[in-house]
Amino acid sequence: MHKIGYSLVVCALALSLISPIHSNAQNPQAGAVFVMTNAADKNEILSFQRAADGTLQAPRRFATGGRGSGGNTDPLGSQGSLTLSQDRSFLFAVNAGSGDVSVFRVHGDTLALTQRIPTGGSEPVAVAQHGNLVYVLNAGGSSDVVGFYLFAGRLTPIPGSLRFLSTNASGAASVAFSSDGSFLAVTEKATNSIDIFQIASNGTLSSIVHNPSADPGVFALTFAPNGALLVAETGAAGVPNASTVSSYAVLASGSLSAISTGVPAFGNANCWNAVTPDGRFVYNSNAGSATIAGFAIGTSGALTPLPGTVVGSNPGGATNLDIAVSADGRFLYSLNSGNGTIGIFAIQPDGTLNHVGAAGGVSASAGFNGIAAN
Repeated sequence: MHKIGYSLVVCALALSLISPIHSNAQNPQAGAVFVMTNAADKNEILSFQRAADGTLQAPRRFATGGRGSGGNTDPLGSQGSLTLSQDRSFLFAVNAGSGDVSVFRVHGDTLALTQRIPTGGSEPVAVAQHGNLVYVLNAGGSSDVVGFYLFAGRLTPIPGSLRFLSTNASGAASVAFSSDGSFLAVTEKATNSIDIFQIASNGTLSSIVHNPSADPGVFALTFAPNGALLVAETGAAGVPNASTVSSYAVLASGSLSAISTGVPAFGNANCWNAVTPDGRFVYNSNAGSATIAGFAIGTSGALTPLPGTVVGSNPGGATNLDIAVSADGRFLYSLNSGNGTIGIFAIQPDGTLNHVGAAGGVSASAGFNGIAAN
């Protein structure tokens, strides 16, 4: 969410609304869910073992070696602060307070820190990876993206990869590679725009192509497997249930061609999105409404609301921030800052969501940012 412009009601933890954390004693391990504390004194990753039914065990903690920004609700104002590699072998975590990125090797729900490396910028808030390339988005100072080569779980800076965004203090919030690795896309909240960079064969970037957003409140972006660029928008400030989602095609020039724009998400503060691995559905997190909207993705990238549009709900005041879909496409998880939980939803064949329950272990209104799921 934007750090200013939204007033989210944070409710007390209602234990009666939270299902107990299930044991894996009778459920084979099926993966893991990771969230980041973003603590200013000692940033850590909480790792939840995921059972086959989607439920989560009590978390284990792994230190990043760096410092987060601290804060209360969504202090980073970004999507992608915690990112799994395409093959799910590595986890990248930003340390906004110490200006570096930590890399972990992933073994189920166990993490092994392989490296912590400075980004060369100020306040890193998001990471994207494609093949042997990793780009980090620095929101502070001059606002920039900078690239690294990835090899055997370690990052090496790419000479000449630094590219500045359109303005200082741009409100940089999200970074993503196109599905074919040809482009890097970035959102700027302050200018309500989407930046596109072409990627050269050596991993460096072209000059910036600055695209105004078709709708107000641009926040997070991601690419569908078919190449469509999907953008979450909070909507016009002060207008109830104004949140929307849009899709674009990226042209060879780096310009954007609108496909579906301003499709209503029927909620407040839609700031995050997640696509199913098969590319059929995209979900949007309406933090101000504690709901999740769902859309089918057409072959052209056109977005069609699933029946009712709002397909999942957390308890009132949950303030669901970032969301993630499991690697097998069976579950969606939401990081609920307001009540200190992780919402658990089973994804049905038609794209609708079944609320399985919630897991504790997350501190309410304590600055947690970022979620990723194996």
